[in-house]
Formats: sequence, structure tokens, C-alpha cells
Amino acid sequence: MSQQPQPAAGGAPSTSATLDREPGGELRAGDVPAGSRRRSGTWWRHLLALLVVVWALFPVLFVVSAALNPAGTLNATSPLPQHFSGKNFSDLFASTTFPFLTWFKNSLIVAGLGTVFTVFIAACAAYAFSRLRWRGRRPGLMALLLAQMFPALLAFPAIYVMFLHLGNSIPTIGLNTLWGLLLVYLGGAMGANVWLLKGYFDTIPKELDEAAMMDGASHARIFFTMTLRLVGPILATVGILAFVGLWGEFMLASIFLLDQDVRTLGVGLYSLNLADRNRYFGTFSAGALVASIPPVLVYLGLQKQLIGGLTSGSVK
Repeated sequence: MSQQPQPAAGGAPSTSATLDREPGGELRAGDVPAGSRRRSGTWWRHLLALLVVVWALFPVLFVVSAALNPAGTLNATSPLPQHFSGKNFSDLFASTTFPFLTWFKNSLIVAGLGTVFTVFIAACAAYAFSRLRWRGRRPGLMALLLAQMFPALLAFPAIYVMFLHLGNSIPTIGLNTLWGLLLVYLGGAMGANVWLLKGYFDTIPKELDEAAMMDGASHARIFFTMTLRLVGPILATVGILAFVGLWGEFMLASIFLLDQDVRTLGVGLYSLNLADRNRYFGTFSAGALVASIPPVLVYLGLQKQLIGGLTSGSVK
């Protein structure tokens, strides 16, 4: 006796039980299995994904082709590498008119120190907002959120005038100095980083802090010896985001840094391309490839902490 299909909860027979089959159990002529229908209906998705990948990788391939092209000009560059030579890289490092190594060192100083101080300032602020109770705590968080709604471009004229006059009194941190640019970057160190860090700090049980206080520990000792060890993934996440942002920042640096010897990589490579776009395009592409190495290494070294910090810090 063959079982009859049982009706579903609403009275209609279930889909899995009402297959169009012959009495012998074989599919009828012209029927297509459900799995084949699903596979045939998703081919366009794979094609679209392939087009997106090609569209994203084409600029990278074009830059690699230009960097390896011994002609070094824009007119002689093809989308696919046809000639392989290190001439553009040797010209880049040997140039005295465009000191690439100095630009690279300046970017390392600004991005490295900026990342360290940004993480420290944001972590201290996030700890205060998360673990301490004080008047103005909630309005302070809302003020930080509101400040992010205004583009930073609005502050550039005021920053320029302020540091132009500040350089007359303190030349070390005035206009056209790396330390002045670093000071401006640290002015926006809190921002969205505080919200990201606070969400992660809130996941740490407060009973740990209470137990440490019963043993006589102060807030500073709890923060430096216990809390920072527990929030390593989110610190790495904020550090990666800060480093990549400072490494590739261009708009403020182009206004702030005027001399060749104090420029960062973004501003320096732009000046090289602006001098003669056709002549120095190969050198510019070689510099762009070298400039991409530090962010890639940072991402590869801290990718596990990045994923864990983003997913955990965004829960609350």
C-alpha cells in the first residue's frame, strides 16, 4: 500500500509530499528536478558577481601594468602588462626632486603616532562614558553623535587661519609642520570611535570592576591593568581604522603641508602627478603600489581582531 500525501496544517497538501511522479515513482516526461531549476535560475547572479570583480580589479591591474612598463608614460600604458621592468621603481627611489622616501617616512610618523594617540584618547573617553556615572554623560554622547553629522570640510578655513597665527608663536606646531598636522588629526580622535569602543566596553561585566574596587583598586588601575586587556579586539579594530584613515588622508594634508620635505605620501604623489601626468605616470603608479603595502600588512596582521571587534562592538 502506498501512502497518501498528508495534508499540511492549513488543510492543503504539503509541497514536499505532492511531487508530480508516475505511479512507479519515476518523474514524468518533461519534468525538471527542483535543484536543477534553482541552479538554472541563479546563473545571472554568478555573472553579475564576476562583472563586479572584474570592475573592481581593473584599476589595480592597470596600475600594476603602468608601474612595470619601462616607458613610464600614460600614452604607452596598456590595461594588461606587456613589458616587465623595475625602471619606474628605481627612478622613484633615486629622485631628488620628488623625495619619495621622505614622504613615506612622514606618513609613517603621522599615521603611526596618530593611531597610537587616537586609540588611547578614544579608549579613555569610552571608559568614562561606559563605566563612570557623572553629570552630562548622556548629553556628551549625543553631542559627539551630533558633531559627526557636520562634514569636516567646514572646519578647514578656521583650522588654516588658527595654525597660521599659532605658527608665529610656536613654530613647531604651526602651519606646514608634521606636528601641527598631527595635532589637528588628534582633535577628531574621539568621534565615532568612542561609540564603537563604548559598545564593546558595555559587554564587560561590571562585577569585575566592583570586585577590583573592593580590593582597593582605583579607576585608573582598573582601566590600565584589567579593562584594556579584555578589550584587545576592539582596540585593534579602532587602530586599523585610524591607521588606514590617516595613511590615506589627503584633503587636510594638502592644505596644511606646503614644502616637499614635509609632505605625506598622498600629497607628494599628487604633486608628482601634477608636474607632468604623462611623463611621470609610471613613477606615480610605482609609488602608489609601494604606498599600498603598509595598510595591506596591517589588515593581514590584525584581520581576526578586526572581525571580532566589529561584530562584538556593534551589538549594543
